[in-house]
Amino acid sequence: MHRVLVLNGPNLDVLGQRRSELYGTQTLAEIETRLRERALQWPDVQLEFYQANGEGELIDWLHRHMGSAEALIVNAGGLTHTSVSLRDAIEALAVPTVEVHLSNIHGREEFRQRSLLAPLCLGSICGLGGFGYEAALEALARRAELPRRT
Repeated sequence: MHRVLVLNGPNLDVLGQRRSELYGTQTLAEIETRLRERALQWPDVQLEFYQANGEGELIDWLHRHMGSAEALIVNAGGLTHTSVSLRDAIEALAVPTVEVHLSNIHGREEFRQRSLLAPLCLGSICGLGGFGYEAALEALARRAELPRRT
């Protein structure tokens, strides 16, 4: 079984209510449901989701999965641009990682255009809304050469 972690940071619990012009109208639960449906294409993929608004909670969750996870999809929200500690936890997890952002961080405020996490990632997907999570899962499955359901 290929365990893929999906980690969501601060304020992502209020998706669908907050700045829909930037983040869309999908809720985090809707994104998770869609990603679970997409994961059915690969019989050996098991997704595990987590969201927290506290930096320490996110780090603790990653630490609990050291040695048991095989990949990570991460949307760290605002911590993307500020958290060396979260970056260090992702580095310690030492699995293929794809960073996701619902909005195009490169077209936003200058402070949002720099990601502390990107150097650790296979790639970064931004500006595609909730579909970015699906694209991240597809990229990780292709990299691992996982067989699809027939």
